[in-house]
Amino acid sequence: MNNMNPKVDWFFSKAKKWQKEFEQLRTIAIGCDLNEELKWGHPCYTFEKKNIVLIHGFKDYCALLFFKGALLKDPKGILIQQTENVQAARQIRFTKLAEIVKMKATIKKYIYEAVEVEEAGLKVPLKKTTEYTIPEEFQKKLDKSPALKKAFYALTPGRQRGYILYFSQAKQAKTRESRIEKYHHQILDGKGLDD
Repeated sequence: MNNMNPKVDWFFSKAKKWQKEFEQLRTIAIGCDLNEELKWGHPCYTFEKKNIVLIHGFKDYCALLFFKGALLKDPKGILIQQTENVQAARQIRFTKLAEIVKMKATIKKYIYEAVEVEEAGLKVPLKKTTEYTIPEEFQKKLDKSPALKKAFYALTPGRQRGYILYFSQAKQAKTRESRIEKYHHQILDGKGLDD
């Protein structure tokens, strides 16, 4: 395991849940000659500095996330789109160590295919920001404030999408308006939702 990165060890040592599962996924990823890095606070496995897979855990499952999973063939039908707004990434989810051990050969095949996708330079066709519906409350705010409108459209497409999705997720108009008000100044400052 010469590709192990000591900077990532803390993630595995602090894990209260999924520790054995995480260690098995780590062994598999490194066994596929991927380099281990710490990104977004999680073990990320790269090939020639390109992100291939990431290990992460949730309450009910742990997962191996394929950054360009939408481009994988998925003959086993095991890749899961985390939410409807996730465009490129797909997960393989696990609830116990035995599942990972049983699927080891399949996981490796998927990882090798993900490396081939990167080597081929394939890109996931992403939905354009203009294809998302801007919530009515936000559109009214943009129409009333030229400065806000200018600042919003100066943001990167990803930051624009982040705001549109976040504002749209609220079921009630009052909540959407509250969210818009809360992030008004952050947009004017040219910052994204999580900046």
